[in-house]
Amino acid sequence: MIETAPLRWQETTSAQRRTLVAAGLGWMLDAYDVMLYSLVLATLMREFGMSKETAGLLNTLTLVASAIGSVIIGILADRYGRRRMLSMSILIYSFATFACGFSSTIFILAVFRFVLGLGMGGEWNSGAALVAETWPAKWRGRALGIVQSSWAIGYALAAVTAGVVLAHASWRWVFFVGVLPALVALWVQRGVPEPEVWRRQVTTPPPPAERRSLWRMNGRNLIVLLTMNTFGMFAWWGLFTWIPAYLELPIAQGGRGFNLLGTTWFLLGLNLVGMLPGYLLFGVFADRYGRKRSLIIYLVAAAVLVPWLATARRPGMILVAACLVAFFGTGFFTGSSIVGSELFPTAIRATALGASYNVARGLSALAPLIIGTVGQSHGLAGAFLLCGLAFGLAAATAALLPETHGTEIT
Repeated sequence: MIETAPLRWQETTSAQRRTLVAAGLGWMLDAYDVMLYSLVLATLMREFGMSKETAGLLNTLTLVASAIGSVIIGILADRYGRRRMLSMSILIYSFATFACGFSSTIFILAVFRFVLGLGMGGEWNSGAALVAETWPAKWRGRALGIVQSSWAIGYALAAVTAGVVLAHASWRWVFFVGVLPALVALWVQRGVPEPEVWRRQVTTPPPPAERRSLWRMNGRNLIVLLTMNTFGMFAWWGLFTWIPAYLELPIAQGGRGFNLLGTTWFLLGLNLVGMLPGYLLFGVFADRYGRKRSLIIYLVAAAVLVPWLATARRPGMILVAACLVAFFGTGFFTGSSIVGSELFPTAIRATALGASYNVARGLSALAPLIIGTVGQSHGLAGAFLLCGLAFGLAAATAALLPETHGTEIT
């Protein structure tokens, strides 16, 4: 066990608090906008006559776009600042979500989802770098755990929004409401400072030869972290893209026959009881027991629990299994952000974070399509077993990472 300093809010600085709130809000609203698609997926399939393969392909396009956006915006964040790129990313995904409500064909919807993915990819690495460079090593794990946990809050808000709006209006209004996060971008741009670490680096940037050397020195760790994230994200996107539709589809079609209200309450519990504490407690465990050990434990637990979820039949048992899978299978993403922010130097941090996290999204982009295709012939419950295998492979890869606990960012 590692000796840890208590995290006391009153001992933090104004800059630390504002960066934490900004990154948390950005990630929460990212989840809100991105997950609206999954929450209205069953409705969209009926509206446009989409097969499971086509529905999965649309989410695949979003993930591919997130990989592209993360690299482009990551490079811009290293050059022009984390705050500026964070606010730009929020604007992109907010207005793209709003535009989805005007879709009249599958192709138009796919285009808007692709644009949304560009902003989604850039938001994560900008926000993670912002927090990592502002918070000290003794509290960094818990700070990034708070940021990551906001995804669960955004998902829960999206579930409530979709449930309420669909009960009174068409699916288009679900997307129209998704423009509201754009207001946060204005506050981020005006009220959040750039990290002092980044300002020093951008004033005296390393020469091109030194920058290339930094990439060579960190190449192995980048590949290992990218591989772990790819397996983990294949499991996550394959599973959580399809869980809402899996719950609502009739039992005869391999689903569980939940109604809209039942699905809304289920997803609310899944996020607030499963994902939220999973994200938060990973930060606590990582600061106390180390980053690497916590990653391996979380991923192994997720791999073991997925088959239980796939075979559960009673609503109560499905909820318990899903919450446990969500706790471990989403909580490990906190570890990815912590390790990534501590592995890479300031000059390449946002770009490397984007490459290790969002390029993994692009590489795992086939997950919704593959799970949908396998689910078409073998049922979604059987397809979910592939997600358990992917979590296991992510755990094996995590064992190759170095321990980064105690790393000071300068």
